[in-house]
Amino acid sequence: MARDDDTLVQLLTPDGERVDRAVGPDGVEYSVDLTDAEYRGFYRDLVTVRRLDAEATALQRQGELGIWASLLGQEAAQVGSGRALRPQDMVFPTYREHGVLYCRGIDPIMPLSLFRGVDQGAWDPIETRCGMYTIVIGAQTLHATGYAMGIAMDGKVGGDDGEAAIAYFGDGATSQGDVNEAFIWSAVYTAPVVFFCQNNQYAISEPIERQTRVPLYQRAAGFGFPGVRVDGNDVLASYAVTRHALDHARSGQGPTLIEAYTYRMGAHTTSDDPSRYRPPAEAEAWRSRDPIARLAAFLGRQQIADETFFAEVDEQARTEAVRLRERVLTMPDPAPDSIFDNVYPHGSPLVDGERERFNAYRKSFEGSAH
Repeated sequence: MARDDDTLVQLLTPDGERVDRAVGPDGVEYSVDLTDAEYRGFYRDLVTVRRLDAEATALQRQGELGIWASLLGQEAAQVGSGRALRPQDMVFPTYREHGVLYCRGIDPIMPLSLFRGVDQGAWDPIETRCGMYTIVIGAQTLHATGYAMGIAMDGKVGGDDGEAAIAYFGDGATSQGDVNEAFIWSAVYTAPVVFFCQNNQYAISEPIERQTRVPLYQRAAGFGFPGVRVDGNDVLASYAVTRHALDHARSGQGPTLIEAYTYRMGAHTTSDDPSRYRPPAEAEAWRSRDPIARLAAFLGRQQIADETFFAEVDEQARTEAVRLRERVLTMPDPAPDSIFDNVYPHGSPLVDGERERFNAYRKSFEGSAH
């Protein structure tokens, strides 16, 4: 699977066999002890998130969204890490963390309204403890580091109510200066932050082999903090590793880099064609490691769930997707000049003038046949 499989933390094999415990390259022993209801909850999350993502892709293809960045294949990494968060933790996503947003209780319509161009991201970062989607590659790692430094300076580490920040990014972002600067600052200031890298094997069209000569998690050692590689298609391992890293951060022991080794089954975005740079056999090989099929096999083998449960989950996910589609299609268009709103918190004469000129330009077309 990976170039050095012995370092991969895995608690659920691709065939759905449970592994009681696994030792990571950081020397930590990872395990989970969940109830049957919690196992079923993970499965429900995975199926629902994938179904909503598929609906968003279909909406884009039909011209209802400007673009969409699918998470197909990365559901386990996002749901596992998302469920490991505590309410007080702060999330700094990229533009693909739809599963993390779902786990934070953010209405699925929110990222779709952003990609439809109706708003610039309408969820409240303070209320949801989740920042806005970040399009600039890697920039959110610095935001997370600065926020985490503030947590430490405010004395909000240690104890049961300790806080942490988590930054999500892809393997391609590790080549950005922002990410490496965030590593430096977080290490020097022992910032309570977790860097969660979803290594989906491609920085758009560039394979991981052209980005690094060593596994990404090993880079953490050069900055002075732990790094661990987890099977990103294993929701249980993703949960266990992220839970430990967040506890580590909240207790004041500083940052951790998690490399979730996974695969982007679809295109980088709906404007991408992966068949131009990715062999079909590669995607087919990864399909056998599907995170949902893996968990379903475990649930069935352990008699934690039956066919009735699986059918109910599928139907509930379908219903949610249909409802989401209806909400997108009935979403009102914003006023054209609303682009000038929220530029400054208390207004600006410069922006006010730009708005006036824009509206005058639009008005000049009134009554025109063209």
